Amino acid sequence: MRVDLGNLAFERGGVLLVKRALRLAAASEPVTVAGTHPDLTIHLRAWCRNEGHELLPPANAGGESQILCGPAGQQRWSGAERAGAADPHRSGAVVEHPPRHWGLAGRSALVEGGAPEFRFQLDRKVEVWSGDAARMYAQAAAAQWDPATAVLWSAPFDLPLEVEDAVVQVMTYLIENETAALVVPSRFVAQMHPHFREVMQVLAIQAADEARHIEVFTRRALLKRPALGLSTAGGQASLQTLVDEPDFAVAAFLLSVLGEGTFLNLLWFLDRFAPDPVTRAVCRLAAQDEARHVGFGMSHLKEHLAAMPEMRETLMNAVRRRHESLRHTAGLNTEVFDALVLLAAGSWDHSEIRRGYEAVSALVEEMHAGRRKRLQMLGFSEADSEEMSALHTRNFM
Repeated sequence: MRVDLGNLAFERGGVLLVKRALRLAAASEPVTVAGTHPDLTIHLRAWCRNEGHELLPPANAGGESQILCGPAGQQRWSGAERAGAADPHRSGAVVEHPPRHWGLAGRSALVEGGAPEFRFQLDRKVEVWSGDAARMYAQAAAAQWDPATAVLWSAPFDLPLEVEDAVVQVMTYLIENETAALVVPSRFVAQMHPHFREVMQVLAIQAADEARHIEVFTRRALLKRPALGLSTAGGQASLQTLVDEPDFAVAAFLLSVLGEGTFLNLLWFLDRFAPDPVTRAVCRLAAQDEARHVGFGMSHLKEHLAAMPEMRETLMNAVRRRHESLRHTAGLNTEVFDALVLLAAGSWDHSEIRRGYEAVSALVEEMHAGRRKRLQMLGFSEADSEEMSALHTRNFM
């Protein structure tokens, strides 16, 4: 094997040609290096010493050097291992418990021996994996929308003062709920072993969705008002139980299956009864994103519970524990409830207010039915589903 560098300096690209020759050479075959650059032998000697190769310098000026691949060059990658396979659908591609020294290496990379160990808390497949993650990420990436262009912010409308106040109050409520929904996946994505990259990507794009929702809800609230509405202690307490939940499966269950699933009903309700085109647009766009979030939570938990059916009892206890911790709080603040009634009514006429109240009551029942259905899809009995849905926080999320 012979490589001719011409007048190319070793440190300005010549090293790449020498490395390539060493890769292509047979295991015990020396590589001959030719070149006319005056510093070639000096740089070649230093590089070989660092890499563990033996260098036979030229016997005379203008001659050719020979590199004998030494122990370091032969053994550097002998202890390397392949970090699974790139395609998650290949058998064994995603391992059950990726080792710590795979670290940040992408799946299917050749990981050199001696790499540092990373301590990711979520490092077991059964804890985090969903076979639908790659498809869901691709779907979410394709469905991203730009708040600046997806909503016609200049659409003309003029609402009665109290109706505008109701919209602002509902937007204020949506913002703090979406902030919690951003914090939760962001916290867990930082704890996850990168071997499960598709799940990391899904959580990251969920966080991006929520950031976008916060932007559009805030922008709508401030469209005709200088400040947001009321944020209650009870609402904050309810969301704190989500933000503080340390277990990934429990958090996904409380947030996506129960909370965001219920929230989805609310967004479609607001799409239906929105008093203006901007409110309708932001709620509809957010609902489309939230449907994916619920879908991923369901997909992940189905696989998790199939592998660990005893986890159902843990999830039930989490619902009971959350209910107990919140039973002295007010739940959904009356300002939000009243705002929803007014938006559904469309006016202060007593017959319309009755219609608005009935619409909000029907929404609450629809939320309850949706939670029961999702719980039964996860294998909970009808009685357990009824109990858990009834115990779900009155703050909806």
